[in-house]
Amino acid sequence: MAMPYYVSPEQVMQDKAEYAKKGISRGRSIIAMEYDKGILLVADNPSSLSKISEIYDKIAFAGAGKYSEFENLRKAGIRHADMKGYLYSRDDVTGKSLANSYSQSLGTIFSQELKPLEVEILVVEVGSATEENEMYRISFDGSIFDETGFTAIGGKSEALITYLKSRYNLSPLKDALRLSVDALEAGYNQTTTPEGLEVAVLDRDRTGRTFQRLGTKELTEYLRK
Repeated sequence: MAMPYYVSPEQVMQDKAEYAKKGISRGRSIIAMEYDKGILLVADNPSSLSKISEIYDKIAFAGAGKYSEFENLRKAGIRHADMKGYLYSRDDVTGKSLANSYSQSLGTIFSQELKPLEVEILVVEVGSATEENEMYRISFDGSIFDETGFTAIGGKSEALITYLKSRYNLSPLKDALRLSVDALEAGYNQTTTPEGLEVAVLDRDRTGRTFQRLGTKELTEYLRK
Protein backbone atom coordinates (compact mmCIF):
# COMPACT_ATOMS: atom_id res chain seq x y z
CA MET A 1 0.00 0.00 0.00
CA ALA A 2 1.41 3.37 -1.01
CA MET A 3 2.13 5.79 1.80
CA PRO A 4 0.30 9.15 1.59
CA TYR A 5 2.48 12.00 0.41
CA TYR A 6 3.00 14.60 3.15
CA VAL A 7 4.11 18.20 2.71
CA SER A 8 4.60 20.39 5.76
CA PRO A 9 2.51 23.58 6.03
CA GLU A 10 5.74 25.57 6.06
CA GLN A 11 6.80 24.03 2.74
CA VAL A 12 3.37 24.68 1.21
CA MET A 13 3.54 28.37 2.14
CA GLN A 14 7.09 28.64 0.89
CA ASP A 15 6.14 27.08 -2.45
CA LYS A 16 3.17 29.44 -2.78
CA ALA A 17 5.38 32.45 -2.06
CA GLU A 18 7.98 31.38 -4.64
CA TYR A 19 5.25 30.81 -7.23
CA ALA A 20 3.74 34.27 -6.63
CA LYS A 21 7.13 36.02 -6.65
CA LYS A 22 8.05 34.47 -10.01
CA GLY A 23 4.80 35.69 -11.53
CA ILE A 24 5.24 39.21 -10.17
CA SER A 25 8.88 39.42 -11.30
CA ARG A 26 7.80 38.87 -14.90
CA GLY A 27 5.71 42.05 -14.76
CA ARG A 28 7.04 45.51 -15.54
CA SER A 29 7.79 47.86 -12.66
CA ILE A 30 5.77 50.79 -11.35
CA ILE A 31 7.13 53.69 -9.29
CA ALA A 32 5.11 55.86 -6.92
CA MET A 33 6.77 59.10 -5.83
CA GLU A 34 5.72 62.14 -3.84
CA TYR A 35 6.36 65.49 -5.50
CA ASP A 36 5.72 69.00 -4.20
CA LYS A 37 2.04 69.12 -5.23
CA GLY A 38 0.96 65.51 -4.98
CA ILE A 39 1.88 61.95 -5.92
CA LEU A 40 3.31 60.71 -9.22
CA LEU A 41 2.79 57.19 -10.62
CA VAL A 42 5.02 55.97 -13.44
CA ALA A 43 4.69 52.55 -15.08
CA ASP A 44 6.98 50.99 -17.64
CA ASN A 45 4.06 49.95 -19.81
CA PRO A 46 4.29 49.86 -23.62
CA SER A 47 0.92 48.06 -23.92
CA SER A 48 -2.51 49.68 -24.14
CA LEU A 49 -3.71 47.93 -20.96
CA SER A 50 -3.74 50.32 -18.01
CA LYS A 51 -1.84 49.39 -14.86
CA ILE A 52 -2.63 52.69 -13.11
CA SER A 53 -6.15 53.95 -12.45
CA GLU A 54 -8.34 56.13 -10.29
CA ILE A 55 -10.21 54.50 -7.42
CA TYR A 56 -11.88 57.52 -5.82
CA ASP A 57 -11.57 61.31 -5.58
CA LYS A 58 -8.08 61.38 -4.07
CA ILE A 59 -7.09 57.72 -4.34
CA ALA A 60 -5.27 55.84 -7.09
CA PHE A 61 -4.42 52.18 -7.66
CA ALA A 62 -1.53 50.49 -9.46
CA GLY A 63 -0.94 46.80 -10.04
CA ALA A 64 2.00 44.66 -11.15
CA GLY A 65 2.06 40.98 -12.01
CA LYS A 66 -0.77 39.07 -13.66
CA TYR A 67 -3.02 41.62 -15.35
CA SER A 68 -6.33 39.75 -15.06
CA GLU A 69 -5.83 39.28 -11.32
CA PHE A 70 -4.95 42.86 -10.37
CA GLU A 71 -7.64 44.15 -12.76
CA ASN A 72 -10.23 42.20 -10.74
CA LEU A 73 -8.81 43.73 -7.56
CA ARG A 74 -9.05 47.20 -9.08
CA LYS A 75 -12.72 46.73 -9.95
CA ALA A 76 -13.46 45.36 -6.49
CA GLY A 77 -11.78 48.40 -4.94
CA ILE A 78 -13.90 50.79 -6.99
CA ARG A 79 -17.09 48.99 -5.95
CA HIS A 80 -15.98 49.02 -2.30
CA ALA A 81 -15.17 52.75 -2.39
CA ASP A 82 -18.38 53.70 -4.21
CA MET A 83 -20.56 51.71 -1.83
CA LYS A 84 -18.88 53.09 1.28
CA GLY A 85 -19.09 56.65 -0.01
CA TYR A 86 -22.76 56.20 -0.88
CA LEU A 87 -23.79 54.56 2.41
CA TYR A 88 -21.77 56.83 4.69
CA SER A 89 -19.76 59.83 3.49
CA ARG A 90 -17.21 60.48 0.77
CA ASP A 91 -14.79 61.48 3.53
CA ASP A 92 -15.03 57.95 4.96
CA VAL A 93 -13.39 56.52 1.85
CA THR A 94 -9.65 56.56 2.63
CA GLY A 95 -6.55 54.99 1.18
CA LYS A 96 -5.82 53.33 4.51
CA SER A 97 -9.20 51.60 4.74
CA LEU A 98 -8.97 50.45 1.12
CA ALA A 99 -5.43 49.14 1.62
CA ASN A 100 -6.56 47.22 4.72
CA SER A 101 -9.40 45.67 2.73
CA TYR A 102 -7.00 44.58 -0.01
CA SER A 103 -4.59 43.22 2.59
CA GLN A 104 -7.30 41.06 4.17
CA SER A 105 -8.47 39.73 0.80
CA LEU A 106 -4.99 38.85 -0.43
CA GLY A 107 -4.05 37.30 2.90
CA THR A 108 -7.14 35.10 2.89
CA ILE A 109 -6.53 33.94 -0.68
CA PHE A 110 -2.86 33.21 0.05
CA SER A 111 -3.58 31.14 3.15
CA GLN A 112 -6.72 29.30 2.02
CA GLU A 113 -6.54 28.87 -1.76
CA LEU A 114 -4.28 26.43 -3.60
CA LYS A 115 -3.02 29.11 -5.98
CA PRO A 116 -2.00 32.55 -4.68
CA LEU A 117 -2.56 35.71 -6.70
CA GLU A 118 0.51 36.73 -8.70
CA VAL A 119 0.12 40.42 -7.89
CA GLU A 120 1.64 43.30 -6.00
CA ILE A 121 -0.41 46.48 -5.70
CA LEU A 122 -0.17 50.10 -4.63
CA VAL A 123 -2.88 52.23 -3.05
CA VAL A 124 -2.00 55.93 -2.81
CA GLU A 125 -3.96 58.91 -1.51
CA VAL A 126 -2.99 62.56 -1.84
CA GLY A 127 -3.49 64.74 1.22
CA SER A 128 -3.98 68.46 1.62
CA ALA A 129 -0.26 68.67 2.47
CA THR A 130 2.71 66.42 1.73
CA GLU A 131 2.74 65.18 5.33
CA GLU A 132 -0.80 63.85 4.84
CA ASN A 133 -0.05 61.79 1.73
CA GLU A 134 -0.53 58.03 2.08
CA MET A 135 1.23 55.31 0.08
CA TYR A 136 0.61 51.63 0.77
CA ARG A 137 2.32 48.69 -0.91
CA ILE A 138 0.44 45.40 -0.56
CA SER A 139 2.12 42.10 -1.35
CA PHE A 140 0.66 38.83 -2.68
CA ASP A 141 0.36 37.39 0.85
CA GLY A 142 -1.49 40.39 2.26
CA SER A 143 1.55 42.03 3.83
CA ILE A 144 1.05 45.78 3.86
CA PHE A 145 3.80 48.40 3.94
CA ASP A 146 3.30 52.09 4.71
CA GLU A 147 5.73 53.95 2.43
CA THR A 148 7.04 57.51 2.51
CA GLY A 149 8.63 59.48 -0.32
CA PHE A 150 8.75 56.77 -2.92
CA THR A 151 8.29 53.06 -3.53
CA ALA A 152 8.19 50.55 -6.40
CA ILE A 153 6.44 47.29 -7.23
CA GLY A 154 6.84 44.50 -9.78
CA GLY A 155 9.75 43.49 -11.98
CA LYS A 156 12.95 44.99 -10.62
CA SER A 157 11.41 46.91 -7.75
CA GLU A 158 14.31 46.24 -5.36
CA ALA A 159 16.84 47.66 -7.81
CA LEU A 160 14.63 50.71 -8.42
CA ILE A 161 14.24 51.39 -4.69
CA THR A 162 18.00 51.10 -4.21
CA TYR A 163 18.57 53.57 -7.06
CA LEU A 164 16.10 56.08 -5.64
CA LYS A 165 17.27 55.95 -2.02
CA SER A 166 20.33 58.13 -2.56
CA ARG A 167 18.76 60.40 -5.18
CA TYR A 168 15.23 61.20 -4.06
CA ASN A 169 14.15 64.52 -2.60
CA LEU A 170 10.83 66.31 -2.68
CA SER A 171 10.80 68.28 -5.93
CA PRO A 172 8.53 69.68 -8.68
CA LEU A 173 6.72 67.27 -10.98
CA LYS A 174 9.20 67.64 -13.84
CA ASP A 175 12.16 66.62 -11.67
CA ALA A 176 10.24 63.76 -10.03
CA LEU A 177 9.26 62.41 -13.45
CA ARG A 178 12.82 62.69 -14.74
CA LEU A 179 14.14 60.79 -11.70
CA SER A 180 11.52 58.06 -12.11
CA VAL A 181 12.41 57.58 -15.77
CA ASP A 182 16.13 57.55 -14.97
CA ALA A 183 15.49 54.82 -12.37
CA LEU A 184 13.54 52.70 -14.88
CA GLU A 185 16.25 53.12 -17.50
CA ALA A 186 18.98 52.15 -15.04
CA GLY A 187 17.00 49.22 -13.68
CA TYR A 188 16.22 47.74 -17.09
CA ASN A 189 19.36 49.01 -18.87
CA GLN A 190 17.30 50.47 -21.70
CA THR A 191 16.19 53.80 -23.12
CA THR A 192 12.61 54.71 -22.27
CA THR A 193 10.37 56.76 -24.55
CA PRO A 194 7.15 58.62 -23.65
CA GLU A 195 5.23 56.10 -25.79
CA GLY A 196 6.44 53.29 -23.52
CA LEU A 197 5.28 54.93 -20.30
CA GLU A 198 1.98 55.13 -18.45
CA VAL A 199 1.99 58.15 -16.15
CA ALA A 200 -0.62 59.68 -13.85
CA VAL A 201 -0.66 62.10 -10.94
CA LEU A 202 -2.80 62.85 -7.94
CA ASP A 203 -2.62 66.65 -7.94
CA ARG A 204 -3.88 68.27 -4.73
CA ASP A 205 -4.38 71.59 -6.52
CA ARG A 206 -7.13 70.12 -8.72
CA THR A 207 -10.70 70.67 -7.53
CA GLY A 208 -12.71 67.51 -6.85
CA ARG A 209 -11.12 64.55 -8.60
CA THR A 210 -7.35 64.85 -8.29
CA PHE A 211 -6.42 62.03 -10.68
CA GLN A 212 -5.00 63.04 -14.04
CA ARG A 213 -3.26 61.05 -16.76
CA LEU A 214 -0.32 62.58 -18.63
CA GLY A 215 -0.32 61.93 -22.37
CA THR A 216 2.59 61.44 -24.73
CA LYS A 217 2.71 65.13 -25.68
CA GLU A 218 2.87 66.28 -22.04
CA LEU A 219 5.48 63.65 -21.18
CA THR A 220 7.65 64.74 -24.10
CA GLU A 221 7.55 68.33 -22.82
CA TYR A 222 8.33 67.32 -19.23
CA LEU A 223 11.21 65.04 -20.22
CA ARG A 224 12.82 67.49 -22.60
CA LYS A 225 16.23 68.35 -21.20
